[in-house]
Amino acid sequence: MAFKVLITPRSFETVKDKCIGLLEKENFEVVMNPYGRVLTEEELAGLIEEMDGIIVGIDPVTSKVLEKAKRLKVISKYGVGVDNIDLEKAKEKGILVTNTPGANSNAVAELTLGLIFTVLRKINLSDRKTREGSWERFVGYELSGKTLGIIGTGNIGRRLVKLLKGFDLRILCYDKDLDLEWAAEEGIIYVSLEELLKNSDVISIHMPLTKETYHFISDKELSFVKPGAVIINTSRGGIIDEMALYNALKEGKLLGAGLDVFEKEPPIDSPLLNLENVVMTSHIGAHTQEATENMAKMAVENLISVLKGEKPKFLVE
Repeated sequence: MAFKVLITPRSFETVKDKCIGLLEKENFEVVMNPYGRVLTEEELAGLIEEMDGIIVGIDPVTSKVLEKAKRLKVISKYGVGVDNIDLEKAKEKGILVTNTPGANSNAVAELTLGLIFTVLRKINLSDRKTREGSWERFVGYELSGKTLGIIGTGNIGRRLVKLLKGFDLRILCYDKDLDLEWAAEEGIIYVSLEELLKNSDVISIHMPLTKETYHFISDKELSFVKPGAVIINTSRGGIIDEMALYNALKEGKLLGAGLDVFEKEPPIDSPLLNLENVVMTSHIGAHTQEATENMAKMAVENLISVLKGEKPKFLVE
């Protein structure tokens, strides 16, 4: 009997001609997302029952969904963060979970850099006003010579350090796992979270969302941030307490924020929508053609390995 595989990420459609062949070569039956959007819990539960494998984006692979999975052997995450997957339930049912570390690191790091410049130079405001017929001269700030704080030195944080070479920055980093050899090579310094927040002009967040990192940045942490600092988040929305961030921005404690991710997506009712010093993008960090191709290929290879009884290259332990 051929294995049956569900593919949910919408952007996979743009590269499926290059990747579906790998699955068809193994005689797998492929089912594409029939809704053209992120699936709801109920929709995914209705589709997953007869699946042997799934390549999933940010769709909710909850305990309720996995209860319906009769044959599922592998959840292949199309991306890195697995906060949308009930890992404990998957483990209980003997379902392996894989991901694609590094596939979109450059894409997210480049968007981070774009958000930094957009906030500092008020590019979004100047663009909007110019289109409205106004010709205002917005006074911004230069990045060169500033102190940058990076929270999380995984693949994306490290790539950002590489991209920032040449800006004459002092770079501070915080991570629970220190790589002192890498830090020495790059000329950056690991410090405590409080020290990073107190001394950074720009703070960029690059960490996974877990029970421990939920609202990692809230009122207490924001009280440490130096006046006029900028916060960028291209990781996961739940890492920042959005009401605490809103208050800090509204009160002028922060110069601005650049956000690609939100606690609720889309952020329809977020008070952040009302602030001009917030630049918002629609969770597009990983959405470049290059990153999409990388993630799709790696996700497919992970899935094939598991279904063939082999150890996948990127297993989430």
